[in-house]
Amino acid sequence: MKYVIQNRQPASVFRFFEEISAIPRGSYRERKIADYLVAFASARGLECYRDSTDNVFIKAPATSDRTDAAPILFQGHTDMVCEKNGDVEHDFLNDPLELYVDGNFLRAEGTTLGADDGIAVAVMLALLDGAVASHPAYECLFTAAEEVGLDGARAFDYSRISARRMVNLDSETLGVIVAGCAGGVRSDLTLCYHPVAFAGEALRVDVSGLAGGHSGEDINSGRANANLLMGWLLAELIVQTDARLVTLCGGSKDNAIPRECSAVIAVPDPSAAQDLLTSAAARLCEELSAEDRGFRVAIEDCAPETVMLSAEDTKRAVTVLACARTGVLEMSKQIKGLVEYSRNLGVVRQEEGKLTFTFSSRSPIENQLDATERELNLFAASVGCTANHHSRYPGWSYAPASPLRDAYGRAYREVTDKEAVVNVIHAGLECGIIHSHLPEMDMISVGPDMRDVHSPNETLDLSSVEIFWKTLERLIEAL
Repeated sequence: MKYVIQNRQPASVFRFFEEISAIPRGSYRERKIADYLVAFASARGLECYRDSTDNVFIKAPATSDRTDAAPILFQGHTDMVCEKNGDVEHDFLNDPLELYVDGNFLRAEGTTLGADDGIAVAVMLALLDGAVASHPAYECLFTAAEEVGLDGARAFDYSRISARRMVNLDSETLGVIVAGCAGGVRSDLTLCYHPVAFAGEALRVDVSGLAGGHSGEDINSGRANANLLMGWLLAELIVQTDARLVTLCGGSKDNAIPRECSAVIAVPDPSAAQDLLTSAAARLCEELSAEDRGFRVAIEDCAPETVMLSAEDTKRAVTVLACARTGVLEMSKQIKGLVEYSRNLGVVRQEEGKLTFTFSSRSPIENQLDATERELNLFAASVGCTANHHSRYPGWSYAPASPLRDAYGRAYREVTDKEAVVNVIHAGLECGIIHSHLPEMDMISVGPDMRDVHSPNETLDLSSVEIFWKTLERLIEAL
């Protein structure tokens, strides 16, 4: 294959990253990347285990000078969030990612880059391939379906792991040692409706051009949610006109802040409705952050449908969009600036006779996750929806003492002459699940600089990968 990353170190990491970027690996579609990992292990005579969920576990023995050292576990996930711009033709089931270098950054043409968490896969492959000359025994766990509820980590047989120190490679800021994370739960609110005969004229409304981002780490960034903006526009409309919903669709991943939302509405007076929506959109635009400066609302006539929602069902659907509590719900009282409790309305999808609104709630506190389920149950009942909660996962509590954390901090200082920052994040990591199975595991989560993950603006800072790799080398040498 033709490689686009040239004359950059660590060469082996970038080579493996480009190879796996040619393999489609959306969540629940990890069979091909698992095949690649198994073939990699077989070609090198490494012990390998693959389970029914396409988790892959590969072990490499210590080098001859390190046989007395305790093993170390490296861990990351193989799946990626598959997001693309609306005008981009890309089949995530079959097409390779189109990578390109933009100065010091790696990007993909109109799609997510998959550095979350492809960089972890590439780093582990380089380690297993012998890129560090002297090392203790490696255990490398490649988990599947992380982005859709940490399903692979839930399913893995942890009795296979002997290491009691772990480096998770799913963090996105160089020089930050993550030492704790939020837990979370997904909630589906479903509105069943009885369609009525279409009447009036049809308009299509498209909200687009927003920055989007990660529904945990970017939840306090001020970035707008396309589903909520659509709710604001439709609420303005149904208060002043007899508008009815026909179709509604927004977002594609509950763990991403949605960038786009589309609706078809039936209105008695298209010209008046368009004027109302245009005015409302202009007022919204004044309130958005600079990151959302690409925001636009397109309104156009479209062909009439045969059915639409009733006035009452339209009101119920718009109420969910416009009135559900979302965004930052509570800040931490112990750690300044840390979001403790949040909720994202990530996906709205429509099937025959029903609309489903999918929320992702996050908190490191189990009581708050219990509370979010109770609140959404009550809200759903008040608007005539049903609520279903699923994919709940635990948080990872900060450990006051961690020899591995200290060792990584020393390695980073030796490489950069800077102090690493220890942090707890408002995002879900597989560390929570792993720690629940192996509570004695000393663990950290680290990574190079990435930006705008879970969106087509995702970037990987190439220079940070080199520094990150040198820090890992120093850590491995010192263990």
